[in-house]
Amino acid sequence: MRNRVLLAWVFLGVVWGSTWLFIKVGLADLPPFTFAALRFLIAPVPLLLAIRARRLPWPHGAAEWRLMVSNGVLAFTVGYGLVFWGEARISSGLTALLFTMYPLFGLLFAHVLVPGERLTPRKVSGVLLGLGGVGLIFGGQLDLGGPETLAGAAAVVLAAASSALSTVMVKARGQKIDAMVLTAVPMAIGCPPLLAAALVLEGNPLAHHWTPRAWLSLLYLAFVGSSLAFVIWYWLVKRIEVTRAQLMPLVNTLVAVVMGWLILGESHGWRDLTGGAAILLGL
Repeated sequence: MRNRVLLAWVFLGVVWGSTWLFIKVGLADLPPFTFAALRFLIAPVPLLLAIRARRLPWPHGAAEWRLMVSNGVLAFTVGYGLVFWGEARISSGLTALLFTMYPLFGLLFAHVLVPGERLTPRKVSGVLLGLGGVGLIFGGQLDLGGPETLAGAAAVVLAAASSALSTVMVKARGQKIDAMVLTAVPMAIGCPPLLAAALVLEGNPLAHHWTPRAWLSLLYLAFVGSSLAFVIWYWLVKRIEVTRAQLMPLVNTLVAVVMGWLILGESHGWRDLTGGAAILLGL
């Protein structure tokens, strides 16, 4: 079991590290809410078919459906809506660095919601270091890019908080629900509000610039970065401490920054690098 857990953890670190690059590439052709909505319109389809084929039980009872709705809204509507909107304004590497606050927010939420995962002085120190790193990065964004890039950075940090709360709630209340159901149903619930925002703010999805790279980015994010990755993620969360699972940004941030540098030519100033180092040190 330990080897399977480690393999799942590393696989997700690499896959989700690459998703920041594919989001940035797709945003060159597609507006953010449309891109995010279509990702989660496509991603649940194979999972729902597999759930039906395997005859897995659907959520039942008010408590399980509340978890499905809260997970869908927090992780997919709010979390990914803000991530895509924010990354349209900042680099993929910086997005990954800021999203590294996700496990540090998770520490705070787990302290309240998950018995046995309490804050300790060392954990509090880690959170404070991470917040200091975010402050450094925000200062750099305000100096270099002004309010627009600062808003993008703030959106990614809020996305990290929303996603962390979602994951902790799954850990606390979703132990009896199959990982495939925990993935597909919240995605299907979280997609319609994103689609509504896309239609109102960005117009007809078919009228956008559908290049081969837009299609490649969308399909990779939907099937590999979502359908496959989230099933593995919720399988993992149910088997180890949620605060340990949420340390994954240590891997995917490194992957994202290196890929952004090698493929997109992204560079970072001293504030970004020092702030990112503080966040990682906090972890």
